[in-house]
Amino acid sequence: MAHQSDLIAEDIGAYLKAQEEKSMLRFITCGSVDDGKSTLIGRLLYDSKLIFEDQLNALEADSKKMGTQGQEIDFALLVDGLAAEREQGITIDVAYRFFSTDKRKFIVADTPGHEQYTRNMATGASTADLAILLIDARKGVLTQTRRHSYIASLLGIKHIVLAVNKMDLVDYSQKVLTDIEIEYREFAKGFGFSEIMSIPMSALRGDNILAPSDKMPWYEGPSLMHHLETVKVDDVRAEGPFRMPVQWVNRPNLDFRGFSGTIASGSVKVGDPIKALPNAVESRVKSIVTYDGELDEAVAGEAVTITLEDEIDISRGDVIAGKDNPPEVADQFEAKIIWMAADAMLPGRPYLFKTAAKTLPGVVTDLKYKVNVNTLEHTAAKKLDLNEIGICNISLDRRIAFDPYGLNRETGAFIIIDRLTNTTVGAGMIDFALRRASNIHWQALDVNKAARADMKHQRPAVLWFTGFSGSGKSTIANIIEKRLFARHRHTYVLDGDNVRHGLNKDLGFTDADRVENIRRIGEVSKLMVDAGLMVMTSFISPFRAERDMVRGLVDAGEFIEVFVDTPIEVCATRDPKGLYKKAKAGEIKNFTGFDSPYEAPLNPEIHVETAKMSAEECADKIIGYLEQNGYLNANGNGQS
Repeated sequence: MAHQSDLIAEDIGAYLKAQEEKSMLRFITCGSVDDGKSTLIGRLLYDSKLIFEDQLNALEADSKKMGTQGQEIDFALLVDGLAAEREQGITIDVAYRFFSTDKRKFIVADTPGHEQYTRNMATGASTADLAILLIDARKGVLTQTRRHSYIASLLGIKHIVLAVNKMDLVDYSQKVLTDIEIEYREFAKGFGFSEIMSIPMSALRGDNILAPSDKMPWYEGPSLMHHLETVKVDDVRAEGPFRMPVQWVNRPNLDFRGFSGTIASGSVKVGDPIKALPNAVESRVKSIVTYDGELDEAVAGEAVTITLEDEIDISRGDVIAGKDNPPEVADQFEAKIIWMAADAMLPGRPYLFKTAAKTLPGVVTDLKYKVNVNTLEHTAAKKLDLNEIGICNISLDRRIAFDPYGLNRETGAFIIIDRLTNTTVGAGMIDFALRRASNIHWQALDVNKAARADMKHQRPAVLWFTGFSGSGKSTIANIIEKRLFARHRHTYVLDGDNVRHGLNKDLGFTDADRVENIRRIGEVSKLMVDAGLMVMTSFISPFRAERDMVRGLVDAGEFIEVFVDTPIEVCATRDPKGLYKKAKAGEIKNFTGFDSPYEAPLNPEIHVETAKMSAEECADKIIGYLEQNGYLNANGNGQS
């Protein structure tokens, strides 16, 4: 390295010990495009002599080849590592860098300025204690300045450095700094920041980066590095109540049973009384085990295995907490969601929600409103698009232990995962539990589904017909119901058009409304199955996620997906309702197969092709399936 501590050569053990004892500050750089974020980090590393000789040589060569500063060193190239970033002169991904000074260790996240990469900025901010918000002195407070400030406040950052950069391009004017600071403080006054430190600087020239600049004698505040080394960041994790999400139940042999995880907040000692949530079982800490031996006490950030004095039921994903100050437990919440996927978030669509150590199925039951991050206005919406932020109600399929995000980042945060692709599509912060949910309980009934099915001498099920409009779904479902009725079976047909005259007459044909349409039909179908009926649903139901959601509502074997497979060209030729003609003429919007997609089933229980088979032949095949699999046997449980 261009600079190194003498201790490295003289006593590496002492050097490592000194590093271990330093405090850590995590911070991000954010702001609008070309405000100088990457240049600032590069300048910090360069002036602090924290880069290797070969990196310095490569930087000088790259600056001449692809830099944006003529023959001078382009410090941004130290951070913008992607080829696309270097070619465009912008930051795309989040770049993390570790560096250390004599007083402190740092992890900095250089985040993108472009609006389409807002999700990347949120990722970097999620673990930061401080945000350096860069503003181009020539441009002042911009839309992206406001956007990043709101996200920083949303993610719990309390310390802001208002870094007014490129002061060399405005003749180091004090008035420019004052005007920008007044405007920004007025905008951010409701964000709950505990500190806003304004520092005028030139990252390219090094003014006010490591030391005060003689070009701005009117500025009496600290340099950026001095502020980063001395700012007091509240250690919320260490001071908070004890929380440890269980990541692994450690059972190497019959004589040892421990619960492993990283302590999210607070501390725990041997002998402390604990409560494990959500089941609210209690015990005391018997020992705290680590790779290096046992501890008397462990604190936030440490990975440990805890053994207990009692044999109690604790599973992966449960939260071990202090007995006297446990987290809340609920399965329905209000939360803020940042959407990170190109495909919109649709209320009613099933997703996976991953908390600190547990992944659960759930849905966004209601999008209450989305936030215009430029004006902070609340606007009504039926979906969240890429980079949008909304306030939503969420329902999980079981209870979890949690803290509001404002009190604990670790136990109040979650990510949203697409169930089909397994990609992360959103991030959320829990505000509070929906209290009304805790007042609703299942009422025990003496007559159950099995009894109702036995009385009807059949096995209840949902025959879910899916396919394009005009494929023959309703025709086949009608034939099957007539045949089953003739055999004294108890059935009901839920037809897409008929339902839209009543139950779903308030819904249109947008993707969001289609999801809600199927959610409601799924719940009605579930009730009919519980009544012991064989219900046939005839809906296009274009999305796999919603069909899978309905499958999950009923017991195994009670959902029979029938793919009525007909090429759209054939359906358009039939066109029994004249819909294809109108769609081609542009008179119908969001028509499946034209400007709205259809996701064909991957593994349907029954596959019929109406271009090759008559409706009667399709019905024969479906009835045969029901007979072969015990749905029409004398006993409602499917047994002869």
